[in-house]
Amino acid sequence: MAFGVLYDFTGNSNVSKVIKARDLVKEKWFLEALNYPQPIDLFIVLGHNPIRTTVSTSTFGIIYDTIRGQRPDVPIQTFGGHTHIRFVISGRCMYVDSPGLRDFVVYDAMSTGLESGQYCETLGWASMSGINSSTFKGNRKPRGVPNPTQKAIKVSNATSTANASMSSSATSDLVYSRRYLDWNRLTFEYHAIGSQVSTFDLHSGQRVTADITKARNDLNLTTLYGCAPRTYCEFCKPFGADGNIFTFLETALAATVVNKSRADIPRLIIINTGTIRFDLVKGPFTFDDSFIVSPFNDAFQFIPDVPYDLASQVLGILNAGPFQKRSMDMDPHDLTTRDFNFNIPLIPSEACAAPAHSHSTLRLRSSPLTRNLRTRALFPGYVTTDDFGTDGDDTPHSPIPFFPQPNDIQANASFPASGALPDTVDLVFLDFIGEDYVIPALNSVGGEYTIADVEFYLPEEFTTNTYLPEYARRFWQAGVPNCPVGTGVGRD
Repeated sequence: MAFGVLYDFTGNSNVSKVIKARDLVKEKWFLEALNYPQPIDLFIVLGHNPIRTTVSTSTFGIIYDTIRGQRPDVPIQTFGGHTHIRFVISGRCMYVDSPGLRDFVVYDAMSTGLESGQYCETLGWASMSGINSSTFKGNRKPRGVPNPTQKAIKVSNATSTANASMSSSATSDLVYSRRYLDWNRLTFEYHAIGSQVSTFDLHSGQRVTADITKARNDLNLTTLYGCAPRTYCEFCKPFGADGNIFTFLETALAATVVNKSRADIPRLIIINTGTIRFDLVKGPFTFDDSFIVSPFNDAFQFIPDVPYDLASQVLGILNAGPFQKRSMDMDPHDLTTRDFNFNIPLIPSEACAAPAHSHSTLRLRSSPLTRNLRTRALFPGYVTTDDFGTDGDDTPHSPIPFFPQPNDIQANASFPASGALPDTVDLVFLDFIGEDYVIPALNSVGGEYTIADVEFYLPEEFTTNTYLPEYARRFWQAGVPNCPVGTGVGRD
């Protein structure tokens, strides 16, 4: 029996209805389903919902408690999502699953959960054996493929408190396995039975590829703006370092966010780091990349002629406060790690060393395929720790370090060439942080501003999705149209 359960989403339109989990479990039809008179082999719970019940937005714990209260002896398997990012701990260092989530959770002896990937870059695989079923007549241990062997017991100290509220006295003969596959052609060729490059493609798949290519061309997604001269990452380098995207954005904002009629007036430009959604990699920077890196249409507003001694304090106040996000009732897009109650410790960079891998080889699933993907030099990527340990990644990687980033960054532009500080500045900021964050920050240090003082600094059509293409057109023309391509995040 399967249930699809969304987290308690409030950003839906008025033509849809989201039933909160705490209300769902009280509804008659749900309770009747749990007590269905025919045998139930397994409950499957899946949805856009974090599998870690300690994540503030997760409602799987409510569903689990209700099912387990009614059916203590039936296995539960969850498949979740929503959090987009996962931290993995190795020794003293914290790494990001560069850049996505891979996680497997043990709830009790016959209940587990799988969550795989950030933006469709991971294929998660879970299997289980030992389900007591009166209707299944097949082979419980098929030959020629690995069979699950691990009981639902936590083996990882790094995740031992992730579901502390969930407990059950049930015991079980169920055994499980899980694996995280990098989502790329080489992985799929490697695991496909009897696959070689010449036979891997199907005509139907080639037709889909052709349709996607045509759609991308029709939408001009391949339009080239310029050649990014290096890779700029969100988290792999500390803020202020070369190669950190937020460090680079200070330069890009100063160069492109310019009101021509006020170009000579000193300005402070503050943006929320949540507007950036992915790394910017060395190579072609296209129309498509502009959405991958900075997809949101947040316009630039400002308050003119703010005393510098007030305006210069705003960034520190914003970074000391809560992460700014839109109301979920208005626009749910601005979600980051800070929205999920992840506690991000500051870790010295010298403590970050690549951990040892617990498995050294990849087993071929098909004997005709002789490609060996395991080499001495590991490429940066996922190094995952979950409730089953550290052996879940299908392809071993060296880890990419994770460094916390500020809530906001600030670009200074048109300051006096002498190095002197200006008396007043134009304080420029994104439209959704002005009223609720910037104005209160100004007023907390002696300002007397209201929303009536706020104007658009640039036309509303110039947004956070606009300034990077503008920068690329102006400053990244070297190498066009044959852009040199980098070697990837963690290597460039």
